[in-house]
Amino acid sequence: MAQSSSSDEGAAGEGRGPVALTVDGAVARIRLDRPARLNAISADMPGALRAAVERADGDPAVHVIVLEGAGRAFCAGYDLEDFAERGIGAQPMPWDPMADYRMMRRWTDDFMSLWRCHTPTIAKVHGYAVAGGSDIALCCDLVVMAEDARIGYPPARVWGCPTTAMWVFRVGAERAKRMLFTGDLIDGRAAAEMGLVLEAVPADALDARVDALAARIAGVPQNQLMMHKLVVNQVLDLMGLPQAQTMSTVFDGITRHSPEGVWFRDYAAAHGFHAAVAVRDGGGPIPPTAAAPGPGAAEDDD
Repeated sequence: MAQSSSSDEGAAGEGRGPVALTVDGAVARIRLDRPARLNAISADMPGALRAAVERADGDPAVHVIVLEGAGRAFCAGYDLEDFAERGIGAQPMPWDPMADYRMMRRWTDDFMSLWRCHTPTIAKVHGYAVAGGSDIALCCDLVVMAEDARIGYPPARVWGCPTTAMWVFRVGAERAKRMLFTGDLIDGRAAAEMGLVLEAVPADALDARVDALAARIAGVPQNQLMMHKLVVNQVLDLMGLPQAQTMSTVFDGITRHSPEGVWFRDYAAAHGFHAAVAVRDGGGPIPPTAAAPGPGAAEDDD
């Protein structure tokens, strides 16, 4: 029988928490649960996600965790309505980089609970996994995408650096640079061809494919799964993943307090984050040299 729990009250006026957990036999399902905001990351979501992961990881019956998003997307990134327009989490100047690091490192470690837990994790990506949403997806051991889903890190153009640093460890230096130098989004097919994700399937086959993969993993003893995950993760640690995350998390704070980062925040506060994202993703200089903003944006949030 499935067991269900949901954490906290929803920040999107939905009467539910930002993350929900259900357990059915050997498979735990964690759902990012802010569908009205495309599951954009609120200030309470990272901790709620970690709590759900730790609860599932501590269940002796659970052999695999599936992470998914409610509604039309996996996760549209940090909720810029909160963080850019309203300035939630912003420090009064002068900026203290270590206070910023403390906050962002806590959230990075919350996302990395998917990687560090002993239980295999699978991200099921539909719609969008952008910016912070790509961080969350790439912290899972395996990622399966719908072919028409989109993934990328648009704030690499301004106001962001991926704090989990998972891009280079999944696709190598040149492809990671290609994605981070442009902030482009790619679809599931391209992500699979690049090696960023395990595979991409038609959208109407996504549920069945992830269910089959989870069922296959669930038949393996927990101790076997744990040993294999520890060995593979140790290799990436020896390659420098923890050090890369420290640097990228410090750099993320710098991007939000550089001259261009301050411009982006102020523009979003004055004109709304949709307008700021349109300029950021339009392909012109940042900040723009002309009065008119650049052409269209990727999606609602980052």
